[in-house]
Amino acid sequence: MSADQKAVALARAAALAADKALAVDLVGLDVSGQLPLTDVFLIATGRNERQVSAIAREIEDALILVGAKPVRREGRADGRWVLLDFSDIVVHIFHEEERTYYQLERLWRDAGVIDLQLPAAPESSTQ
Repeated sequence: MSADQKAVALARAAALAADKALAVDLVGLDVSGQLPLTDVFLIATGRNERQVSAIAREIEDALILVGAKPVRREGRADGRWVLLDFSDIVVHIFHEEERTYYQLERLWRDAGVIDLQLPAAPESSTQ
């Protein structure tokens, strides 16, 4: 089974918003075969608590604009691990230390990886 196209589109919109807020290590996982509650996990990392919170705000604002509303928000006050549940997708925004500690990609290693179709980073020229 693979993730619903609506969920993949939401994950891509969320990833684009996270990228805009300078999130790093963005990964989309198709968990539709393992979990009946959601289709996609989007995992992102912020370098500090403020950035984690900013990434969460940016994602939430972007998905509300396309008609998705969060059914649950967790961890926003602490800025270490924010969870945004939009039913079709669940977004995990980690502080670097928590991402390393919890290693969700390892836990869900059997899940397929979703191409988030993010724009390529501009190459810096060395002169």
